[in-house]
Amino acid sequence: MAKRGLKARAAVIVERLKAEYPEATCTLDYDEAWKLLVSVRLAAQCTDARVNEITPILFERWPNALALADADPDEVEAVVRPCGLGKSKARDIVACMRMLRDEYSGHVPDSMEELLKLPGVGRKSANLVMGDVFGKPAIVTDTHCIRLSRRMGLTDEKEPAKVEKALLPLIPPEESNDFCHRLVLHGRAVCTARTKPDCEHCCLNDLCEKRI
Repeated sequence: MAKRGLKARAAVIVERLKAEYPEATCTLDYDEAWKLLVSVRLAAQCTDARVNEITPILFERWPNALALADADPDEVEAVVRPCGLGKSKARDIVACMRMLRDEYSGHVPDSMEELLKLPGVGRKSANLVMGDVFGKPAIVTDTHCIRLSRRMGLTDEKEPAKVEKALLPLIPPEESNDFCHRLVLHGRAVCTARTKPDCEHCCLNDLCEKRI
């Protein structure tokens, strides 16, 4: 499909998802930028629901970034173990908080370049922070974004970076962050991965190229 046709398709998809899911918010619980960094690292290969069960315990014990920077990674691992990959996640979280303390005066930077310097932070995490915390255009290429974008014919790519590159010119910058949150909601409720998608009740069923 020509780029003009793809952009028109994307515009309709954006509007329909907005009507279907008017409240588009991150499903990770946080009230400070550093907490989102921690949560999104814990969410790797783990559900947001499980992360939201663990982070209150973690943040009660280490209530700010500076406290977590001084934490023993083994003690952090003991708390975050239910999220899986506890050792590597604990190591990255403590190292990330230490870098925030030592190089950014405890503040989370607001540029992609600086965010990607932080231990355990990749483009997906950085985009989530850029969009949710700082209100900047961001395409968060999680599994829902990749799966739905392919099913809806917006891209044939599978690699997160390539999907992000494909979607950037199609999704209006001011809609990009909420669009990705809506893909998560739609991917969980309707266009599922592990069970048969509910195409009959999908608000995009006449646009989807991958009717299943």
